[in-house]
Amino acid sequence: MGRIAERSQSIMRILAERQADDPEEFNPLPSPTISKLGQDLWQRMLADPKRLADAQVAFWQDYARLWEHAARRFAGQPSDPIEKPAPGDRRFSDAAWSENPFYDQIKQGYLLISRHFLSTVRETQGLDAQTARKAEFFTRQFIDALSPTNFAMTNPQVVQRTIESGGENLLQGLENVLEDLESGQGKLRIRMTDTEKFQLGDNIAITPGKVVFENDLMQLIQYAPTTPQVRKRPLLIIPPWINKFYILDLRPKNSFIRWAVEQGHTVFVISWINPDENLADKTLADYVRSGALAAISAVRQATGEERVNAIGYCIGGTLLSMTLAWLAARDERPIESATFFTTMVDFSEPGDLGVFVDDDQLAQVEAAMDKKGYFEGSDMAEAFNLLRANDLIWNFVINNYLMGKDPLPFDLLYWNSDSTRMPRAMHIEYLRNMYRNNLLCQPGGITIDGIPIDLGKIDIPVYILSAREDHIAPWTSTFAATRLYRGPVRFVLAKSGHIAGVINPPAANKYGYHTGELTEDCEQWLESASTHEGSWWPDWDDWVLQFTDGVCDARVPGEGSLPAIEDAPGRYVKMRAD
Repeated sequence: MGRIAERSQSIMRILAERQADDPEEFNPLPSPTISKLGQDLWQRMLADPKRLADAQVAFWQDYARLWEHAARRFAGQPSDPIEKPAPGDRRFSDAAWSENPFYDQIKQGYLLISRHFLSTVRETQGLDAQTARKAEFFTRQFIDALSPTNFAMTNPQVVQRTIESGGENLLQGLENVLEDLESGQGKLRIRMTDTEKFQLGDNIAITPGKVVFENDLMQLIQYAPTTPQVRKRPLLIIPPWINKFYILDLRPKNSFIRWAVEQGHTVFVISWINPDENLADKTLADYVRSGALAAISAVRQATGEERVNAIGYCIGGTLLSMTLAWLAARDERPIESATFFTTMVDFSEPGDLGVFVDDDQLAQVEAAMDKKGYFEGSDMAEAFNLLRANDLIWNFVINNYLMGKDPLPFDLLYWNSDSTRMPRAMHIEYLRNMYRNNLLCQPGGITIDGIPIDLGKIDIPVYILSAREDHIAPWTSTFAATRLYRGPVRFVLAKSGHIAGVINPPAANKYGYHTGELTEDCEQWLESASTHEGSWWPDWDDWVLQFTDGVCDARVPGEGSLPAIEDAPGRYVKMRAD
């Protein structure tokens, strides 16, 4: 306890010093938005007293039924539950939540209150669409935070562990809290995995290759072949710069890059730099020029091929679409086919991420970036974690702080914690032009080097991969791209989410995917689509095979026109924001 007290005092000193230097640093980003939102919501509720009264009556009627259920359970009589967790809600999976009448009452009371609270917010009249979306989102955050699983006295697993350990779990949990506060210099950074168990190039991101080109924005990696002959047309992958590229190369068993190499592709991947204040003025046009176009030119030089097949993942796909439209405007065609992984180009329905993009919050983000020259990677990670708070926040609060356990080593969560910064100029453009004003899908809405771009001029073959449970790029929004491109489009909908839907190797035989003829409406497409088991990777490979132009002898990285600079995964990916 003395050690804990000493560490706590040290953390408080650090926190006081940082707050003195920058009083706004530790203010929650959306706090003014939430305050104003609460006022608007309450005023709208009071403006319709009958609806509010009806909601209260309905609540108390349901709560009376719950007490009747509880009375029967405590008397040892059978009774069907009044409230059940939603499918996929794993918070109440422990048997005690159902078998013990006390915990059953706590669980169902929480679920009942949550349902009524959220329903009342959803049914509030007079709110515009953006305000209503924010009201529901932040209400869900509030409800999730108050779950009985998040408190020691109302979580049966924590109570049992506390009894068994004599309270050692809570002391160890406090140690874990202090460790996370120390690593965040006074700001709580919840550990999701044991980061010391991973090292890039050693046991993660280990597919052999060489860096064959670099500039101030990116390195280009060419991977070593594993077959004596390869498909003639090379494959260029443009990953997101919001995260690092090795999501596509975690371990050999789930590496899309390694699998593509094994199919005979000559694979090139962009590894973006983790920018600091020196790159504050980099724009989206710079990412087109020094990123996508520079990579295309380098791949052509390394292989001697005139055209490449390209893949863009998430915002990397958004960049690919901008590049294709720019090339089409110049009547150039160095890309034979394009594949988009979970990519939005029409941002009219951005999902929950849209709650962070209003004038007040954009002004706050821009003010913070003006001071540093970049958007902090940890702030971006926190925003993404809020989209799945129960899995990516509260699950680790329970494990690390209440149960007193250390997080397990997990490659995906190691990657998730390896955050990246955003250059100030680029990030402002991206938030305002895409999320706020939705200019990319409008012909001429965005210009690059004075050239207006129009996605409707993209006439090459396109493969669009979306994920049905995607919380970052909702599939109903990514489907809109099928109506923008002019060339032949194949749309495939993977099961699972933004990551698991994409990183789904055939050997795992998991999830599945949907295919079908395009229709105007996404839900109509899904109703008529065919369902397939397992991974979509072979489906994509069959599709892209028609654009590979035969085979040639395998190409060894560094032995072509571009000499090797260093071994993969290179220096840039090893630059950590923390």
